[in-house]
Amino acid sequence: MRRRIYLDYNAGAPLDGRVRAAMDPVLGEKPGNPSSVHAFGREARVLLEEARARLAALLGAVDKDEVVFVSGGTEADNLAVLGVALARADQGRHAITSAVEHPAVLAASAALEKAGFTVTALRVDGEGRLDPVELRRAIRPDTVLVSLMHANNETGVLFDVRALAAVAHAAGVPVHTDAVQSFGKVPVRVRDLGVDLLSLSGHKIGGPAGSGALYVRTGVRLAARLLGGSQERERRAGTENLAAALGLVAAAELAVREWEAEAGRLCVLRDRLEARLQEWIPGVAVNGGGAPRLPQTSNLAFPGVEAEELLVALDLAGFACSAGAACSAGALEPSHVLQAMGLPPERVRGSIRVSLGRGTTVGEVDALAEALPALVARCRG
Repeated sequence: MRRRIYLDYNAGAPLDGRVRAAMDPVLGEKPGNPSSVHAFGREARVLLEEARARLAALLGAVDKDEVVFVSGGTEADNLAVLGVALARADQGRHAITSAVEHPAVLAASAALEKAGFTVTALRVDGEGRLDPVELRRAIRPDTVLVSLMHANNETGVLFDVRALAAVAHAAGVPVHTDAVQSFGKVPVRVRDLGVDLLSLSGHKIGGPAGSGALYVRTGVRLAARLLGGSQERERRAGTENLAAALGLVAAAELAVREWEAEAGRLCVLRDRLEARLQEWIPGVAVNGGGAPRLPQTSNLAFPGVEAEELLVALDLAGFACSAGAACSAGALEPSHVLQAMGLPPERVRGSIRVSLGRGTTVGEVDALAEALPALVARCRG
């Protein structure tokens, strides 16, 4: 059987064995609900609060209670965008985001529009960069939130969140950043970035799927989106998933401890792949290649190729890669990110994403580089 090679780490990383070990003690062996007052519940509460404090320290938060455990990046983004905007609706009904955000932010922004808000989606340049001047121009007296990602999930392009946050704060507007793709791959500290809210997801860094967190700076008003009990200081009702929280924190600690060495290794592999493909395949381009990027993400354009056909060919050859958007009714939708960058339709249709991770080897990258020329030629033919 042909060995399969996984190169879609931006979609989700395999659960790290060290993370699994950190979760094992509470999977079925400790029945306590952290909200219960008996000994089992108190023991669970201690573990949960210790995990909260550990994650707060990694983020550079002032207080552990600034960390809200949620079910993943989508819930964190929804809670940030809808929670802040609705809590501040008495001060205005205008929010700002960008045209290249993750669907979780874009869908939450659309929900705000249905609720009577106006949302401005800032444009990016051809490399996927966002100019702080554009943000300054977009801010209005009734702006109540700015939500801009730290790193793009499709291209890996990094926004200068610190500069963008400074612009927003000068106008008195709180800032949320989606750091789901950047955390553990580049330094992410809330005070360094200057943000008021920040989203994290566990399964992007070797943690369990269904785990995530939202950092909420003390003093930021937030309207809960899940209603019921008073868990998470009344910001997110529902019994806390202790195993998921422990897994998220264990994965986060590993990622932060190992990020520098791992980032350097993956950057070398990414550059090796891009250089070989540009040498061996006519017309190959790297989308966002002229901007600061995550070290492990490469968005590659193959003119004259349909991405869906190439991805199927890659899968049959044993390589798991992806395109910019998820499948819908069996067909790939054109990437909203690449379209927002103003790239030609042919380039958008012929682009795929290769994302590397902790398990990626030189041999795997070389195998992809050696397989692609023939596959691209076949698709072009």
